[in-house]
Amino acid sequence: MSPRPTIRDVAVAAGVSVASVSKAVNGRYGVSPEMTERVMAAVRDLGYESSLVASSMRSRRTGVIGVLVADFEPFSAEILKGVGRAVSGTAYDLLAYSGSHQDGTGWERRSISRLSGTLIDGAIMVTPTTLAVEAGIPVVAVDPHAGRADLPTVESDSFAGAQQAVRHLIDLGHRRIGFVAGRPDLRSATARERGYRAALVSAGISVDPALIAAGQYEVAAARRAAEHLLDLPHPPTAVFAANDLSALAVVAAAQGRGVRVPDDLSIIGFDDIPEATRATPQLTTVRQPIQQLGETATRMLLALMNDEQLDQTQVLLPTRLIARDTTAAPERARSAT
Repeated sequence: MSPRPTIRDVAVAAGVSVASVSKAVNGRYGVSPEMTERVMAAVRDLGYESSLVASSMRSRRTGVIGVLVADFEPFSAEILKGVGRAVSGTAYDLLAYSGSHQDGTGWERRSISRLSGTLIDGAIMVTPTTLAVEAGIPVVAVDPHAGRADLPTVESDSFAGAQQAVRHLIDLGHRRIGFVAGRPDLRSATARERGYRAALVSAGISVDPALIAAGQYEVAAARRAAEHLLDLPHPPTAVFAANDLSALAVVAAAQGRGVRVPDDLSIIGFDDIPEATRATPQLTTVRQPIQQLGETATRMLLALMNDEQLDQTQVLLPTRLIARDTTAAPERARSAT
């Protein structure tokens, strides 16, 4: 049995680019009638009608939902689980895609342009670098960009969650609390920094800019931020990190220096990814319902794909503190009791 023809085979047979084939079979602007006829002749000659793209040409549907992620890290993996659960039992398949390493900022816009109509009927963007997307298909953003929100979005209450984290540390007796910030282009990161600052101010504690370091939601950057905080003449007795991966990087940096967690340094994260309970010690964190974010975004997307009106276009889900083993009263407070 000969292999099923691909879109590249059609492009070679018609003497055009793959992009031109995609535009021709989907009726997009930018392809002349003569080129379209050449492409369609190649489609017929090669028997390409049985493929996903040729089927989409006839029905304008591929039966596939795309999930665009910056990286396949724990947060994105949990989102995908939620999307998969919501898609289960529907007529749709799921495509997970990442082009960020090749395209940089704005990669989602270019990727959706490549995939829409050809491979996917709708898309969920996870921690996108932009919300300026003109896709021609329904799109929902999870943990959205800090810019103008023209798209439907789903996120957790990062401001309230950050306040919970810092109040927990304050209630334990900490007053010098460091913060490892996240990606400044995401609403979650800016909200978590605002929550950190608000909790300190409400407790009558001055915000010390020296205790705020950039972590970018990345392990390597968070490790450098932790080293910076630990090198201060008066290092913090506690650190709130804007996500769990950053918090675990702070734990590793502290342990690498012989700093005891939580005896010498309390650490709290945000997310409650599975790795939080696998760590030693287990990570105190703020739990956001990550899989529910994926499920909610998928239900919104399915509604949009069915031309239904959304009850809410900006969904905010609650968070809650999960106290485990990386937070305790500072040693001075313990010795005084």
